[in-house]
Amino acid sequence: QVQLRESGGGSVQTGGSLRLSCSVSGYIHARTCMVWFRQAPGKEREAVASTDSSGIIRYSDSAEGRFTISQDSATLFLQMNNLKPEDSAVYYCAADRLPWGFDGESCLTFPPTDYTYWGQGTQVTVST
Repeated sequence: QVQLRESGGGSVQTGGSLRLSCSVSGYIHARTCMVWFRQAPGKEREAVASTDSSGIIRYSDSAEGRFTISQDSATLFLQMNNLKPEDSAVYYCAADRLPWGFDGESCLTFPPTDYTYWGQGTQVTVST
């Protein structure tokens, strides 16, 4: 059983930075996708950054160049710079085993319903 817990959300002004953390506990398979999703009110949950056990990293178009995903042995991070009001959302980390036949390039493309393990979410609010 995998347990995820996010922290680090908060309120910042446009152009500010935040670093989100997701502590990971439990058994992590050697082939695992780790993804940061976000969901704003009235919008669908969207993936913004992903990584896998081999270190393949992918970003959404909105996150590219501003967000950085990284991980150590027990924590997944999301460094967010140059934040914009449209980045305001609840941010979630998610994880699941990477299906055979796919590699880490695909982690960002799997829908939220494909991910079994989720944290409780952390709110990010960016004001003008």
